[in-house]
Amino acid sequence: MGTVRTPRGAWIEEGLRALAAGGPDAVRVEAIAKRLGVTKGGFYGYFADRNALLEAMLDVWERESVDDVLARVAHEDGDARAKIRLAGRLTLSGDRLLPIDLAVRDWARRDEAVSERLRRVDNQRIALARELIGTFCSDPDEIEARSLLAFCLAIGSRFLAADHPGRTRADVRARASDLVLMDSWTGGRAVPTIPEWSPMTSSSPTARPAPRST
Repeated sequence: MGTVRTPRGAWIEEGLRALAAGGPDAVRVEAIAKRLGVTKGGFYGYFADRNALLEAMLDVWERESVDDVLARVAHEDGDARAKIRLAGRLTLSGDRLLPIDLAVRDWARRDEAVSERLRRVDNQRIALARELIGTFCSDPDEIEARSLLAFCLAIGSRFLAADHPGRTRADVRARASDLVLMDSWTGGRAVPTIPEWSPMTSSSPTARPAPRST
């Protein structure tokens, strides 16, 4: 009886675990082979080199982050808000995709090809948010702003170390999500003009017109 060959997917999965734990430098063929309990010779039956493994890992991450999520959302019963929340849970929650996603974002800061791939994934994610938010919000500017805020909430809050006195981070995130997905931000009332300048945006103060009421 011949020796059972380690599946290609096992190399990729172990590579993704290494990436999530230690970044791309932690993805080493010998180390992965050791964790799989095999010799590294089998690796070259699937991949030309380490770079080929890294590409295959990114392919899996992109498929699970975009294609699989879009398929699940398309089959979800419920309104647009439920679908947006589902997409967030699938892509940026849990123990699998979130650590990989954060590792890819860090990697993209130093690798132009990875940065381009991340941009493609993020563009598809925000396009989904834009489409779904557009079903209950008619203002194009507000749709874009809500989509950005939803994305920043999902990703940015992972890097925030601030406390929320008397509240859990989960409670605050849930309330912030409700605000992003509410029917109207203005309730039909005019919003005062907000200065464009702030210490974190621009060095020269300018004013912008108030957003249109929805």
